[in-house]
Amino acid sequence: MARNPSLIRAEQPMASDLTSSDSTILRAGASLRRRDLVFVVNPRGANGTTAQQWKKLLPYIRSRLGNGCNICESLTSGPSHAIDITREAIREGADAVIAVGGDGTLHEVVNGFFCGGKPVCNHDMNSSHSTALGIIPLGTGSDFARTLGWKNDPHEAIERIAKGLKSKIDVGCIAGEIGESHYFINVADIHLSAKAGYYASRYKKFGNLCYVIGALQAFFRHHNQDLRIKVDEGEWEVFSQVTALCIGNAKYFGGGMKITPNANPSSGDYEVVILQDFKWYDFVLKGHKLYNGTHLSVKNVSSRRARSIEIEEIGSSGSIYVQSDGEFLGFLPRKFSILPGVIELIC
Repeated sequence: MARNPSLIRAEQPMASDLTSSDSTILRAGASLRRRDLVFVVNPRGANGTTAQQWKKLLPYIRSRLGNGCNICESLTSGPSHAIDITREAIREGADAVIAVGGDGTLHEVVNGFFCGGKPVCNHDMNSSHSTALGIIPLGTGSDFARTLGWKNDPHEAIERIAKGLKSKIDVGCIAGEIGESHYFINVADIHLSAKAGYYASRYKKFGNLCYVIGALQAFFRHHNQDLRIKVDEGEWEVFSQVTALCIGNAKYFGGGMKITPNANPSSGDYEVVILQDFKWYDFVLKGHKLYNGTHLSVKNVSSRRARSIEIEEIGSSGSIYVQSDGEFLGFLPRKFSILPGVIELIC
């Protein structure tokens, strides 16, 4: 795989690291060719602790995977850099791109699988293999990993990568009035929860406490809002006094809140959960239900399945926040569509 040295540093094992029998096997057949694995790391993640954890983890990765893989390390230098790294790795034929860190890094890597509204392809048009997505969960939040039942244990993640088992998963696509489509793997949300996430991003230095601080700040001057919603190209429906609307490809967001408890990233559709006419004290009294996923039986909470959903504000405030995977995307209107089985995940 050709590599741009400004993006990727390859960690090649020395010939002396291979036994003679290993060398014979590697020469014997293309079926045992070395896998190219690109590890995308945000060194500033979790207030710099991701860089520290990665530095300790890299020697183990070399020893565990180095005999069968080319280990390519790529540290991001700023926002959206992981998108560029991922696109280049796919075009150059990487076998997998591994997101190392929290949900923010994963979100950028997933967006790197697409460009111009289409999946990114290998430059070699004759190649039949595709690039898989891998995850080593570190950082302040790993909500997508929770849906899969994975622990925040990097060594377990490395074992999954070593085995190389893969499963196709869905990705959400968000289109607005203008601009390029945006993609998400976990949960997209609207209004109060999105506003809370927007403010929480300013307090990442406080760890998961940032979500509490963000929620308190979002409540200030919050007003529930009437929304117009179209599901699966059907008729427009009006939902009054919407507090928050969450579109789940997976189950968790906000540092462990099980907001869309029936979502499954391999189901081919979303779970959409709508909270209406909630007051601040409802979150105090019912907040535990939001975290353990039993809130669907609560008054003014509804849930439905959807392959696509269009959402518009009734009125002209222009200030209904939209976010996906914790990333602020602007304001309504938006259309959300599911892309079934579009990425292979190392599982």
